[in-house]
Amino acid sequence: MLIEHAIASFFASAAFGIIFQAPRNTLIKCGLVGMIGWVIYISLVWEEVDSVPATLFASFVIAMVSQMLARIYKTPMIIFSVAGIIPLVPGSLAYDAMRSFVQNDYSVAISIAAKAFMISGAIAFGLVFSEVLNQIIKKMRKTKAQVG
Repeated sequence: MLIEHAIASFFASAAFGIIFQAPRNTLIKCGLVGMIGWVIYISLVWEEVDSVPATLFASFVIAMVSQMLARIYKTPMIIFSVAGIIPLVPGSLAYDAMRSFVQNDYSVAISIAAKAFMISGAIAFGLVFSEVLNQIIKKMRKTKAQVG
C-alpha cells in the first residue's frame, strides 16, 4: 500500500513540475521530493498522528530536501518545494467544505474548512520554519568563519 502511495505522489509532483514549467532535468527530483514528503505524511497518519502536525513535519522535510537539492544543482529552491508540496495540499477538504456550504450544512462546512485552513497553515509554517533554520545555520557558519 505504501508503494502505491509513493508512486502516485511521485507522478503527481513530477506532473505538477511539468505544469509549473520546471526544467526537464529537475522533474525526477521534483517527483522524489513530493514522494518523500507524502511518504512521511502518510506514515505519520497511519501511526495515528493528526494530519496537521503530520503535514507540518512533512512540509518541513520537503523544504529541507528542496534547499539541499537547490544547493547541489544550483537551481532555485522553489522549483522543488512547490512541486513537492502538491501532494499535501488539502484540495479535497476545500472541495468538501464548499460542497457543504452549498448544501446549507454550515456546521460541517465550517469544521471541514477549519481543518483545511489549519493544514494549509501547517504547510506554510513548515516551509517558513525550514527557511528560518537555514538562515540561522548560514549566519552561524559565517560568524564561525569570521572568528576562526
